Amino acid sequence: MPGKNMKKMSALALVAVAASFSLTACGGGDSSGSAAGAASSAPAGGGGTPLGAASDGSGSASTPPSGSGDSASGSNAAAGSGKDTGSGTGGGAGSSSGGACKTANLAFSASGGMAEGELLVNLKNTSSTACSMHGFPGVDLKGVYGTEHATRSAMNVPTVKLAAGQETHFTLHYPPNHTGGSGVTFTKMIVTPPNETHSHTLNAGISIPVTDKSGGPGITVDPVGAGK
Repeated sequence: MPGKNMKKMSALALVAVAASFSLTACGGGDSSGSAAGAASSAPAGGGGTPLGAASDGSGSASTPPSGSGDSASGSNAAAGSGKDTGSGTGGGAGSSSGGACKTANLAFSASGGMAEGELLVNLKNTSSTACSMHGFPGVDLKGVYGTEHATRSAMNVPTVKLAAGQETHFTLHYPPNHTGGSGVTFTKMIVTPPNETHSHTLNAGISIPVTDKSGGPGITVDPVGAGK
């Protein structure tokens, strides 16, 4: 009997151990399953939130620099256009310094020269800006017998700058009439300033001796501003 009881107890113990292993195996399977489920759901939920936050953060972080960059470039463009306008303005101001004197901006008058046979023609700048002249004027003398053109003298040509209201002159040379006869009289003098195409007519009373035209009348003109 004692031997049978021992066998029964051993058998029961084995069944209990087997049952214990079975329960442990079932419990372990559920635990790993729930752990896996939790693990699979946790990264999805936890990973989504940080990615969303990082995306929002990078978007908000990139927006201000982009906006400030546009604004800065816009202000630079405005500053650039301002400089261009200034240089443009700088440019308009330079042209106001004056150029060649124009016939329309000159007052003409005539007076006796330093010697007989000389006539001074005065040119006054009547504009509000400075101007300049360089060269010989054109001079034509008109009378009842026709027109005589003055030839250029051999004098050096200066450059004359006239401020507003300032005056210069040139000298006309002609042979005085000492023949005792009437000679040839010119009543009009047509003056064209250097580098101009428009002329101005002055009254004149110039009498020269009659010539045979072989050597010309001997009427010459000096450059504007020469002999000051």
